[in-house]
Amino acid sequence: MDFDANVYHLSLAFWKIIATGGPILGIALAIGLTIGIIQAATSINEMTLSFVPKLIVVLLALAFFSTYMMTELVNFFEYIFERIVEIGS
Repeated sequence: MDFDANVYHLSLAFWKIIATGGPILGIALAIGLTIGIIQAATSINEMTLSFVPKLIVVLLALAFFSTYMMTELVNFFEYIFERIVEIGS
């Protein structure tokens, strides 16, 4: 396996990380920003007001995106294991 193949597999792994974790992180960012703007506008500085809604929404997003994330990861690992078999033979 040459250097270009290693770089390709590494970049593919990074893109899969972004593709599987990105939606959850984006939702958490949007909810956190929205709650932060509401807290700044109303001068309410309660920590649980920020944490609890974000936790609930992130858990719901994990439940919603779990099939997509598992499908992407299974496809990626099938590809990696196929490449390992090809290199080993």
